Amino acid sequence: MRRALLLLATLALVVAGCSSEAKNPQPPTGWVDEDISFDADGLTIHGTFRHQNTPGPAALLISESGQTDRNGDNAVAGPVGNMRQLAEYLSDHGIATLRYDKVGTGKTGLGKFKDHPAEVGSAVYTAGARAAIRFLATRPGVDTAHLSVYALGEGTIHAMNLATDTAPDAPKIHALGLFQPLSARYLDIITGRVHADVDAAVSSGAKTRAQADAVVAAWNAAVAQARTQGTAPDTLPEGLSAILNAKNVKAVVEADSIDPVALAAKIPAATPVLLTCSDADNQASCPAEQGLIGALKHTALTVVALKGVNHVLRDDPTDNVANYAKKAPLSPQLTDALNTFITK
Repeated sequence: MRRALLLLATLALVVAGCSSEAKNPQPPTGWVDEDISFDADGLTIHGTFRHQNTPGPAALLISESGQTDRNGDNAVAGPVGNMRQLAEYLSDHGIATLRYDKVGTGKTGLGKFKDHPAEVGSAVYTAGARAAIRFLATRPGVDTAHLSVYALGEGTIHAMNLATDTAPDAPKIHALGLFQPLSARYLDIITGRVHADVDAAVSSGAKTRAQADAVVAAWNAAVAQARTQGTAPDTLPEGLSAILNAKNVKAVVEADSIDPVALAAKIPAATPVLLTCSDADNQASCPAEQGLIGALKHTALTVVALKGVNHVLRDDPTDNVANYAKKAPLSPQLTDALNTFITK
């Protein structure tokens, strides 16, 4: 259940995030990595605005779930650096970017949530994204007619929230990059993985059917408890307490309350959308994404089925979490797709 642990373990807010910002190489001539900060409902968020003096398009980058910093690094997978690489790719193509340390990571830290970290849930992350896009839209030289959002995994939920934001001060989102997005409600995704894992254990002889059924029953009861009472059991079998526990239950329940398919259906028609899925990513396989793809048919949708690309957008057919922090470029399959998409 290691991939399931990665998906939700980053929601455990007692774990400090990590940041590799200080190790970044100097940007090429003409581009500046400017340290910035902005307010999100009383929380000061820190990030990097990568830009040059020439006016042009800009993009907001939103990292993976929970405590993941501006570069895509977190305490579970280590210094991944994929969002920094995405920013560098986009600047090579004339697009300014803003990426930021989510609450609990990097310079942002827990801020006003220091004494009550369990109050941080999906709504706090969405508030951060809303503040970020408004800050980006006010930067000198940013062409607000070509303002895009690129997000990975659970970050795609916040990206779609920005695209459907109807507040008077909400910037219009020109295009969306949804990389390996959540395809269903959070706990439904995890439940599917629990079933698959125990079935595989039965097939291999590692568990009896009775043992597997007991694990599934315990997990199903925990999901029902979380959804109806907002609480989690003290213990769960098979390490499942790392996924759902008293410290992260608020964040999990808030995330689970969002239906990505319903959200996708509200994105304005004709919005250019790039959605990626991968045969090597158990968090975002192409068959699992069909419901979301169907909900996006009214947009100017491009679907890219990646081959042998892991969840952090690099070539690795094993999708082993231990490899996520290995220094490797973004998959050429992704950048080839972006080469066309960024022109839309």
